[in-house]
Amino acid sequence: MAFRFPVKFLAKIDWTLVLAIVFLVLFGLAAIYSVALGRGANQFGEFQKQLLWLVYGIPIMLVLSFIDYRLWRTIGWVGYLVSLVALVVVLTPLGSVINGARGWFNFGFFSFQPVELTKIFIIFVLADVCSRYSRTLYKFSNLIFMGALVAIPIGLVAVQPDFGSAMVLFFIWLVAFLLIVKDKWQVIIILGTMLALVAVAWLLVLQPYQKDRIYSFLDPARDPLGRGYNVAQSVIAVGGGKFLGRGLGFGSQSQLKFIPESQTDFIFAVVAEEIGFVGVFLLLSLFGLFFYRFYRIASNAPDDFGLFIALLTTGMVFFHIFINIGMCIGLLPVTGISLPFVSYGGSFLLTMLILTGVNLSIYRYGVAIRGR
Repeated sequence: MAFRFPVKFLAKIDWTLVLAIVFLVLFGLAAIYSVALGRGANQFGEFQKQLLWLVYGIPIMLVLSFIDYRLWRTIGWVGYLVSLVALVVVLTPLGSVINGARGWFNFGFFSFQPVELTKIFIIFVLADVCSRYSRTLYKFSNLIFMGALVAIPIGLVAVQPDFGSAMVLFFIWLVAFLLIVKDKWQVIIILGTMLALVAVAWLLVLQPYQKDRIYSFLDPARDPLGRGYNVAQSVIAVGGGKFLGRGLGFGSQSQLKFIPESQTDFIFAVVAEEIGFVGVFLLLSLFGLFFYRFYRIASNAPDDFGLFIALLTTGMVFFHIFINIGMCIGLLPVTGISLPFVSYGGSFLLTMLILTGVNLSIYRYGVAIRGR
C-alpha cells in the first residue's frame, strides 16, 4: 500500500498559531545572535544550542498535535511523579549549580532544568483534577489536596533556590483555583494564607541578596552600581531604542555588555534597543495573536480537560510575559523569569513547544467534532 501524506490531518492544525510561534522564536534567535556578536568571534555557542533545540522542538510539537491529548490524563500523573523525583535528585551532587541555584542536570553539551518538566505535568495534573471533580472541588478538603499537589514541587524548587520558577508554579495553581472557586470566603482564606506565607518567606526563607532585589526595585537609586544596576541598564536600553531601534548588532547597552544576562532575563531590552518601538509592537502583536488562538482553542475544546489545559497554559505564558517585561522596564523586581519563545534556554523552549503541541491536539479534536 502506497504511503499517503496526511493532508487531512495537516489541514486541521492551527497554522496561524504555529506561524506566530515560529516568528516569536525567530525574534529570539535574532536577539541571541546579536548578543553573541558583541561578545566577539567564536561566541555563538548559545545561538547554536538554541537553534538545535528548535530543530528538535518543532517536530516534537507537530507530532504531539497528532496524539490524542486525552492520553495525558494518565501520563500526566506518571510524569508528575517523575518530575518530583527529578527535583529531589537535582538537589544532590548530581545536580549542577548555575547562577547560584542547584537546579540543573549537566549532560556536557547541554543542560536541562527539571522544573520545566514540572510546569508541563502540573498543568496536566491540575487540569485532570479540575475536570474530574469540578462539582466538588470547591470543598475545602479538596482544595487542600489540589494545593498539596503544587506545594510539594514549589518547596523543592524553593530549596534550590529558584523563586522565579516557584512563583510560576504557584501562579498556575492560582489560575486553577480561581477557575473553580465558588465562595468568597475561600478567596479570603487563600489571600490571607498567601500574605502569611509572604511574611514567613521574608523573615525565614529569602536570602539577603533576594531582599536586596526587592529594595532595589522599590528604590533603584539605593544601589545603582550593585543590585539596581541590571534594571537601570535595561531601562536605558529600552528607552534608547526609540522608534526604529539602533539596528541588530548596534545596541550600545547590549553590545558593550552593560546588560547582564542579556540573552535570557533581559532579552526584551535587547529587542527594544535594537529594533525599537516597531520591533516591540510586532513582538507584542505576536503574543496577542498567540493569546487569541489559545482563546479559540479553549472556547472550542471538546471537554473540560482540554479546556483547563488551554486556560492553565495561557495563564502560565501570560505570567512569564508580564513578569519578564515588567522587570525589564523597571516595574517589577528581577526574578529570573524568561520571555516565552524568545529568551535563550533550551529547557524552557522545549517546554513551551510541548505544551503548544498538546494544545494543537485539543484544537484538532475540537475542529473534528464540530466538522470545521
